[in-house]
Amino acid sequence: METLKGLLAIVMTSVLVNNYVLSKFLGICPFLGVSKKTDQAVGMGVAVTFVMLMATAVTYPIQIYLLDPNGLGYLQTILFILVIAALVQFVEIVLKKFIPALHRSLGVYLPLITTNCAVLGVTINNITDGYNFLESMVSSLGCGLGFLLAMVLFAGVRGRMEESNPPKAFQGIPITLVAASIVSLAFYGFIGMFAD
Repeated sequence: METLKGLLAIVMTSVLVNNYVLSKFLGICPFLGVSKKTDQAVGMGVAVTFVMLMATAVTYPIQIYLLDPNGLGYLQTILFILVIAALVQFVEIVLKKFIPALHRSLGVYLPLITTNCAVLGVTINNITDGYNFLESMVSSLGCGLGFLLAMVLFAGVRGRMEESNPPKAFQGIPITLVAASIVSLAFYGFIGMFAD
């Protein structure tokens, strides 16, 4: 029961307290670029969650069984980037074949998952936080769900902003960044809610 409670705490902390987009400011490019419409935001959030889970499932054993025992920890970042790039190519091929509408709507942002620092950050932080394989997978799921939540919430905010008429100086990117900072501040209220 304690293990289940610990895993639930990892998920809730990853989603709300340590949200990679709103607290750690990783993955901002797709957050700002694909959050104009809710369906695109959901598609990107699901794709990033899938890539986070797959990247963790592949990179954790590489780190534990290949890099650490052979003193090759300095290759961590470059190997993890290569793994993530390969996984994104796989996701792109699958989406193009089975969900072409989503593939078209994500456009250039799908290949950007390769350089999405949130994915790389999750894989590296799971190891530096000392998580075992199960905890790493749960953390990745929580981080992916947190990314999805941030994307969907911000898509809703941007939908409301389309109906507003901000001053000319704030139209476009400025009001988007102000709105993103306010959404981020809302998540600041969750700090201290869950024990690490």
